[in-house]
Amino acid sequence: MASRGNPTEARRPAPRLYLVTPQVSNPAGPREALAAALGAADVAAVLLRLAAADERTLTNCAKALAGVVQGKGAALIIDGHAELVARAGADGAHLTGIEEFEGAIAALKPDRIAGCGGLKTRHDAMLAGERGADYVMFGEPDNNERRPSFEAIVERVAWWAEVFETPCVGFAGHCEEIAPLAAAGADFVAAGAWIFDDARGPAAAVADAAQRLALAETAG
Repeated sequence: MASRGNPTEARRPAPRLYLVTPQVSNPAGPREALAAALGAADVAAVLLRLAAADERTLTNCAKALAGVVQGKGAALIIDGHAELVARAGADGAHLTGIEEFEGAIAALKPDRIAGCGGLKTRHDAMLAGERGADYVMFGEPDNNERRPSFEAIVERVAWWAEVFETPCVGFAGHCEEIAPLAAAGADFVAAGAWIFDDARGPAAAVADAAQRLALAETAG
């Protein structure tokens, strides 16, 4: 991987939104919410988190939502389950931890996106980049909904953005974290289930998130 170089020499593209769904067991529920969210602003990708089920059910669920997501110009990324990506017509998989990533990348590359999160150390992040990750993600909650301090997440994003060309995703736990992650250099800002739980509805929540991203870019 190469250095980004002097930031005055080439301005990085404006950061984009990356939506993360709640766990989905039935595509009928989130289909409408996803369509509304994706129609409200520019969204680069959707990370689909699938509830535990048999392989056929998982595949059918992802396949049913692929058209909704891709029809709005966003990439559909499945959380784990790299073996389902091609059958479901998805664009790629998000793998958690360097071991899962290394075990799945051969099945995904070069035709599909291979993203990596759950990176506990800088060394793991660098390994993911060296192994061909299309992006690294910092700050997402673990299975117990625990995450590093926000200060540590911002620091990790800023370090990566300064040194490496591989895009990084900063995970925003709520709307107030969007602007600091963008300012730190995140190429994408992930918005979690709070987008879909917003009392205003997902369309309004995504529009708000997009506005915060735009303001952060203007301020930068």
